[in-house]
Amino acid sequence: MKSLAITGNFPEANVEALAVVVYKGEQATSAGLKELDAVTGGILGSVISSEEFKGESGETVLVRFAPKGKVKANRLLLIGGGDKNECKPYHVAVAAGTAMRAFNKQKVKSVALSPRTSLDASTVASAAIQGAICSTFELDKYRSSDKSKQTVTTFGVHVDGAKPADLKKGLTRGEIVGDSMNFARDLANEPPNVLTPTEMANRAVKVAKETGLKCEILDEAKMIKMGMGSLMSVSIGSEQPAKLIVLRYTPAKSTAKNKEMIALVGKGITFDTGGISLKPGEGMDAMKYDMSGGATVIGTMRAIAMLKPTVPVLGVVAAVENMPDGKASRPSDVVTAMNGKTIEILNTDAEGRLILADAVAYAEKQGATSIIDMATLTGAVIVALGDQNTGIMGNDQGLVDEIIECGKENGEGFWQLPVSKEYSKQIKSDIADIKNIGPRGKAGTIMGAVFIQEFVDKAKWAHLDIAGTAWSDAAKPHAAKGPTGVAIRSLLTLVERSQ
Repeated sequence: MKSLAITGNFPEANVEALAVVVYKGEQATSAGLKELDAVTGGILGSVISSEEFKGESGETVLVRFAPKGKVKANRLLLIGGGDKNECKPYHVAVAAGTAMRAFNKQKVKSVALSPRTSLDASTVASAAIQGAICSTFELDKYRSSDKSKQTVTTFGVHVDGAKPADLKKGLTRGEIVGDSMNFARDLANEPPNVLTPTEMANRAVKVAKETGLKCEILDEAKMIKMGMGSLMSVSIGSEQPAKLIVLRYTPAKSTAKNKEMIALVGKGITFDTGGISLKPGEGMDAMKYDMSGGATVIGTMRAIAMLKPTVPVLGVVAAVENMPDGKASRPSDVVTAMNGKTIEILNTDAEGRLILADAVAYAEKQGATSIIDMATLTGAVIVALGDQNTGIMGNDQGLVDEIIECGKENGEGFWQLPVSKEYSKQIKSDIADIKNIGPRGKAGTIMGAVFIQEFVDKAKWAHLDIAGTAWSDAAKPHAAKGPTGVAIRSLLTLVERSQ
């Protein structure tokens, strides 16, 4: 898709359709609307004055008009922006995605959006084009026919009086972020017969070659030699070999202090049957998404490689399939993790924490000073928070607070849960160091987090349970249903703030 930086007269943009954000309480005489009201022959003003459209967030009204003079467009989409003082980059992205999807249905080829916000031009452009690109993702990759057709091939972003260079800088960033999010969403949506651990590793290798990341794939022999008995206990029941995907970004000039390195660690269970602790058949098809944390890591690392921040970042994905055959781990087995701790496995369906145990230990051994792991870890987080917030826990309040703040900027909610010593006592085992589940029906999300915490030594650490937010059950005006690419924008903001 071609992007346009528009700084001049918005109604005269060289596109077929225009979209403008109208905020609550505004009139047709407001700056940026007056010109559009004139172009539409007063239709915009009549829509607002009749209170058919109030500017509430999520509202849309399409206005058709006869173009005159230098105006090429003949359609104008009004998009409610809510309170203008509360406008964040995410709201701009939503408006752009809404415009894209609305005009795709009308087979329009070129669109321009005027967000009319006080945010700086580069930020506006970045958010808008990211939202526009993300709006094009659909679930129909494997349909032989009846695929969604994307007709919009040009998307313009208007900021009155902005420097073209600032807009173009933002457009470049937004394209990288949007494409990386769609890459992660496509990865998460792949069927498990296609996306095996080996294929997931192959795609990471391809990303590394395309973007300049260094990539290392640890096979099972290497993981066994390194003592990753916790991770291997999950893979042992599958014919598909496990892979530990390691992506490294090293800046040309680093501003990191005291050899600081951020590590992003993802759960990559390409399919989860539950193992011997078999899941119910109903709904098991959704377990292809159990590698969404890993997809987030690869997508984020893809963007980092192209955005080139000045801090080193390590990406680690434990890619494993959890299957129940004659070699599979049994409830009551005891295994030893990379850091020497012994684990009593009481439920083989609590497998995500077992692979993350060795993955976070490996990341710290590689020099990570801050570790953020992300995983579709527990059903309990969906019960607690639904699909509106990602559960976040950690051992460093500063890191947790920073992630939460980055989430607010990007429209991604993170809700903190506690990980006190009293919770950690509940995973102590009678026969080993720890067990992989806590008391039945109690604090399931927290139990998963305090288990992973046992494998972090000195690093700052935060755990993101994305089980409720990695997938959307319904389409929205700005996005299709399906994988969301959750946390990618927030993690990129975190890395950029760490420079």
